[in-house]
This record gives sequence, structure tokens and C-alpha cells, in this order.
Amino acid sequence: MKLKLITMPLVRITLSEKHNIATQNLISSAIHRALIDEFLISENDFFHIIENTGPSQLHFPQEYLSISHTSDIIIIQIIAARGRDGLQKRNLYRAISFNISALTNVSPKDIIIMLLENTKDNWSFGNGEMQDFNHV
Repeated sequence: MKLKLITMPLVRITLSEKHNIATQNLISSAIHRALIDEFLISENDFFHIIENTGPSQLHFPQEYLSISHTSDIIIIQIIAARGRDGLQKRNLYRAISFNISALTNVSPKDIIIMLLENTKDNWSFGNGEMQDFNHV
């Protein structure tokens, strides 16, 4: 049995304004489902920022590391507490790509994911205070 942990990830999704609101919501939900399944976060641990950009604000190569990219590109940054091993991270990346491509027309080739890890003393959830919590 997997132990349920709350890890407070913050997710920033940067994508082209060509993706409509319905698609943006599906992408957000797909990422959240992968975090629940692979990082064992709780359902209500949901902090997502979705940034729509115009073509002049989203720059990327048409190919990088032998992977081609199109204007459907999505750049996902996840900030989460430390503590996952390489296999958990690899599974998360695969789950995010699978979930998004299953729900939308976005190819896994156009999904770029960055995981940034930190410790609990790098978070404040309000009141200008560093909360004392033990659930990471």
C-alpha cells in the first residue's frame, strides 16, 4: 500500500494562447492527476498557474535533443519538496505526458517538464509566515 503524502507542489504551465480554456483546464487536470498518482499528493493540493503567451513571447527550437517541437508546445514547471527518487520522477514525467496527450491533441514531443525541488522552509502559505508543517 502506498503512503499518501502532501507535498505542496506549485505548477506553472506556460503555453501558446492558441490552446483554448477547455484544453488548458484538461492540461491542468492531467498534470494534477499525475501528481496524485505518482507523487501521492492529496486531491486538494492544487496550486496551478496557467500562462498564455503569444507567438512573440514563446521562443523554442524546432528541434532539441532530436525531439521536434511545434507551436503546441507546453512548458511545465513543478516546484515540490525534495524526497523523490529518479524512478518516481521518471514515472511522473511519463504520466504527465500520457495524461495530456490522452485528453488533448498535444503530442508528448511538445510537453517539456522541469521539476524544481526545495525544502519546506522555502514556502509560505499565507500571513507572511513560514508555516511549521510535517507532511512532506
